[in-house]
Amino acid sequence: MVRTILVIGAGKSTSYLLDYFLKKSQSEKLRLRIGDIHPENIPEQFAKHPHCEVFSLDIFNDEERKNAISDASIVVSMLPASLHIKVAEDCIAYKKHLVTASYISKEIKALDEETKKNGLVFMNEIGLDPGIDHMSAMEVIDRIRDAGGKMLLFESFTGGLVAPESDTNLWHYKFTWNPRNVVLAGQGGAAKFIQEGTYKYIPYHKLFRRTEFLEVDGYGTFEAYANRDSLNYREAYGLQDALTLYRGTMRRVGFSKAWQMFVLLGMTDDSYTIENSEGMSYREFVNLFLPYSPTDSVELKLRHYLKIDQDDIMWGKLLELNLFDHTKKIPLKNASPAQMLQYILEDSWTLKEDEKDMIVMYHKFGYEINGEKKQIDANMVVIGENRRFTAMSKTVGLPVAIATLNILNGKITTPGVQIPIRKEVYTPILSELKNHGINFKEFGVPYLGYNPDSVAG
Repeated sequence: MVRTILVIGAGKSTSYLLDYFLKKSQSEKLRLRIGDIHPENIPEQFAKHPHCEVFSLDIFNDEERKNAISDASIVVSMLPASLHIKVAEDCIAYKKHLVTASYISKEIKALDEETKKNGLVFMNEIGLDPGIDHMSAMEVIDRIRDAGGKMLLFESFTGGLVAPESDTNLWHYKFTWNPRNVVLAGQGGAAKFIQEGTYKYIPYHKLFRRTEFLEVDGYGTFEAYANRDSLNYREAYGLQDALTLYRGTMRRVGFSKAWQMFVLLGMTDDSYTIENSEGMSYREFVNLFLPYSPTDSVELKLRHYLKIDQDDIMWGKLLELNLFDHTKKIPLKNASPAQMLQYILEDSWTLKEDEKDMIVMYHKFGYEINGEKKQIDANMVVIGENRRFTAMSKTVGLPVAIATLNILNGKITTPGVQIPIRKEVYTPILSELKNHGINFKEFGVPYLGYNPDSVAG
């Protein structure tokens, strides 16, 4: 009997996801249906596959959406997180399992009781971060606990970066994911975490100046800044008693200090619009944030404002983005500063066809066992193939695909709205990911936690 997998939304992160399903289509008797608002953008290698059907789907058209979901054996939603709820409600109505890579929203969480009542698996946060981070963390945490250890410290960092061979700019960065998320990173409240039993907060205007360094063998040094709320998963991971709990985003060293320039200028602000934004030059955009001077140039005003010299690497990074070009124009109407900055950055930071991205993930586990404090560090590095088959699409799409097939084949059966933190879920998925080159290297390091004889805190 042929099983139908419905994939709703086929954006940048779906190349490996679709490829996985189609490679398994014959042996697993799968029929893949891809519904997207722009079906013409789906690559021919998928659209013309004999076991695949591509069709136009407007998620806001109730009839189209309901017909597509009612015809499916299982539904994969790769839509923006805010749009999952319509799909989820239909999945309950037609008794279909649902898989997404997005964070669980309050609206989706509210469906937990109904999903359990109907025996449905609603698997969320099964991409990279969230996703592989959950599974790889819980695999080690459960192992430590099973051996009788007590967790004291957990730190987790992820970065979507450019591969070393494609690193061609002074920022050592190119967009490999949603650029808007990069520009707005850290906004909406202070970053919150626990360090050695003490709650810590970093306000947005200081976030990019409080970084931690991480060394990855063979790839050099990285820096990490704190995510907005590191305590979100304290209960899910069972880390209520951990003294340190910190999650962060990785970049190459120097990125955060340079990004702070945009924060200080106000260019990352998304709270208001600029009425005459359309047709504004890059140079005019920069000048919006600087005081008027009848004599000083935009360049001079900016250097004075940021207190940087002409031979400073920071100045070189700004020049590299063509920020003072009066011929380059921004075509956006009534755009916010953040939207305008994003347009300028995409001009310089978009991967070329043959360029590669890189995913890096780094965990730290501090624990006590038999009266002794120990620490395990683990890291994962994945390099993409090209602009379409990126490391980002691989690490997001493959966990989604593997989980979907495991649910379809009855290997994941516990119903409810959930994330992949149970052994039933993460053990087979992590095992198969290793076959695709997605695996962690572990190494013991001296425990770097709290010393009761010190005055730290």
